[in-house]
Amino acid sequence: MYCVIARKGLRRIGAAVLAAAVLCTGCGMLFSRAASRTAESGESSTQDFIKWVDFNVPYEALEHAMKLDIQSHSSGDSLPLDWVELLAYVAAKFGGDSSCFTIARLDDIAARLQEGVPMEELAAGIKTYDYYYEAYSAVLGGFLGTYEVEVDDPGVEGGKRWERTYGLKAFSPIAKNYPYNDYDDFGSSRSYGYKRKHLGHDMMGATGTPIIAVESGTVEALGWNQYGGWRIGIRSFDGKRYYYYAHLRQNFPYHLDLEEGDVVMAGDVIGYLGHTGYSTTENTNNINQPHLHFGMELVFDESQKESDNEIWIDVYAIVRLLYRNRSEVVKNPETKDYNRVYGYREADMDSESPGGISDSGGADGGEAGTSPTG
Repeated sequence: MYCVIARKGLRRIGAAVLAAAVLCTGCGMLFSRAASRTAESGESSTQDFIKWVDFNVPYEALEHAMKLDIQSHSSGDSLPLDWVELLAYVAAKFGGDSSCFTIARLDDIAARLQEGVPMEELAAGIKTYDYYYEAYSAVLGGFLGTYEVEVDDPGVEGGKRWERTYGLKAFSPIAKNYPYNDYDDFGSSRSYGYKRKHLGHDMMGATGTPIIAVESGTVEALGWNQYGGWRIGIRSFDGKRYYYYAHLRQNFPYHLDLEEGDVVMAGDVIGYLGHTGYSTTENTNNINQPHLHFGMELVFDESQKESDNEIWIDVYAIVRLLYRNRSEVVKNPETKDYNRVYGYREADMDSESPGGISDSGGADGGEAGTSPTG
């Protein structure tokens, strides 16, 4: 049984809402002026928003900052830490160079915060702090939080129960127990169509490997793209992250129930690895090696979406971090489709939000429900 809740009509969050959410008073040279239309009146309004993000936080820093955040929440600290704050402070304090993200610096700022010194005081006078906090929040905002997941429990009916926890709630884009190879190939040269840079991350694997929704969100794009072949585009509920999964399998690219407009939960099976693309003819295998092209686009204003001003970031360190959280799947022998084994729920969303109604069941239960970057 598929674990997507069909929620039609959820396409894109209004530009005015997004713009209001990401105003930043930090590094002015990293912003642009652009007109965006309000959903209610259709009138143009001018807003400042981030126009470029160079996300170069190394894996070791991501891992340690996440560990500090989770430990502070799990231990019930009166002043729990926010890993985005830790990373943003270090980046702003030391110029954003990747070498500045040392464990010692993260530990030092964490200790001062837990001693009761507010971030407003620590970051006072650091002009770029607001920029880095807004940028890193856009990248990492959906990764940590409270959620509910099914766990094995032979002592209850059905052998599973729901467990509420705080931690990493985003998943690797490759299902558990399926091997893959990768390296940091962001920015490598590509020549099909025109010479350009590779704006994603390639994960080499076997054809048919189940592909997983990294984060909960809404399916915005589903179908053929001559660069990415069969591809899926999923927008996070807060509208800031657009996940791009490309080169999916010929003839059987998607989970059978998946449709544009559906709401998917983090960890759901959404499609299957392949090597389609590099052709104007649909369902063509013109990619030499089967792999998943996985990309993340940041959207601070709707004018950036599907434009010459798109912001794609290097996700190599993020993919390494997500390796620790891989969705276990099982094959349906009749349909040949795959489903997740353990259900997942967005516990920190109310019933009026897109995620609030979603109860992503596992294999034994639950309800069913584009850019040239390849």
